[in-house]
Amino acid sequence: MTFTRQRTRREVGGLIAASAALLAAPTVLRAQTTARVIVIGGGFGGASCARALRQADAKLEVTLVEANKTFTSCPQSNEVIAGLREISAQYFGYDKIAAEGVRVVLLAAAAIDAPAHKVTLVDGATLAYDRLVLAPGIDIDFTALQGYDEAASALMPHAYKAGEQTLLLRQQIEAMPDGGTVAIAVPANPSRCPPAPYERASLIAHYLKTYKPKSKVLILDAKDSFSQQKLFEQAWNELYAGMIERIPLSQGGRVTGVEIATRTVVTEFGNYNPDVANIIPPQKAGRIAALAAAADRTGWCPIDAATFASKLLPDVHVIGDACLGGGIPKSAGAAQAQGKACAAVVVRDLTGRSSEPPPLTGICYSLVAPNTAFSLSGVYQPKGDLFAEVEGGRTSSLDAPRSARAAEADAATAWFKALIYDAFG
Repeated sequence: MTFTRQRTRREVGGLIAASAALLAAPTVLRAQTTARVIVIGGGFGGASCARALRQADAKLEVTLVEANKTFTSCPQSNEVIAGLREISAQYFGYDKIAAEGVRVVLLAAAAIDAPAHKVTLVDGATLAYDRLVLAPGIDIDFTALQGYDEAASALMPHAYKAGEQTLLLRQQIEAMPDGGTVAIAVPANPSRCPPAPYERASLIAHYLKTYKPKSKVLILDAKDSFSQQKLFEQAWNELYAGMIERIPLSQGGRVTGVEIATRTVVTEFGNYNPDVANIIPPQKAGRIAALAAAADRTGWCPIDAATFASKLLPDVHVIGDACLGGGIPKSAGAAQAQGKACAAVVVRDLTGRSSEPPPLTGICYSLVAPNTAFSLSGVYQPKGDLFAEVEGGRTSSLDAPRSARAAEADAATAWFKALIYDAFG
């Protein structure tokens, strides 16, 4: 789930240059040498934010709190599901971040006392802060679909948090007989990486075309339209004719529940019994956001888009997938850009010096087959409490030749490497 060759390389280079400029932008802390900033969540947003804070000034005390010793990347995990990549290639650690002077605490946060400016860890220890950055990513909303709880995900995996679920879905597809059906339930927005389910459908179809050519992919969609729809449908017609069927919202595609005993997927206008069911439910901000009371009734965290400041908690900022971002997508690239911009804001606030973070830029690649991809890029600025896309967004052309699609697949690999290097060193 990743956002003609010459153009893409310029964009990737521009992102790297913008990242370097943003790291240099914050004013050096001089008046306060013991300012304490805690970042909760070690994904692309949180890791990038922690590094940017530390690199802004070595005197700043930066603590990264993360429950897992190893980060497992969602970008490119669809390739793992399709057998094009091993899960081990998705693993990244925090050693290099720690070597840069960031204190890495590999424990889950259990509670946040915003008035007292304290974080309590699962072992009972407490950490004090002057500023707190929440980057908890998403959690699956196991109350959204009737019959679909965490136990059900062991039989009908969502595979929308990379790791064991990714491997489970891959194993189920590999074990499916030729002539079987893989159903993918796609939620309505807001959702993590909106193009990802359609990339997943494409790559699963590639696997089936190669190894189980009598099989098909069924997309049960809670939306009538989706990002880059024409590009995906063009690729499906050219590469997987007759293998991918999509039922949109208006034709009864929204999944409302499951019946585990009979392995049934329930929609508003009919039931399905696929051989493999990939159920992607609605999502919400990661658990610590709700425990901290940073999330509202939508399940997401309202923020001031100009500063990432929580609308509900003092001296707390929220970045990445967990926040209500408006036009900016919930994606790895966007989270990383937000992490750096938020670091600039925090350092600015702690020093009392004014500066304006630059617009957020991001690019997303969708791989529809090995060596075949297209992209979507955007530039975003605060507009009230949300982000709005401004002039500069680009998408791949429908008329691009096959060589351009291959070039974008190469660019997607380069983009991922740059993303990992930027976040984890």
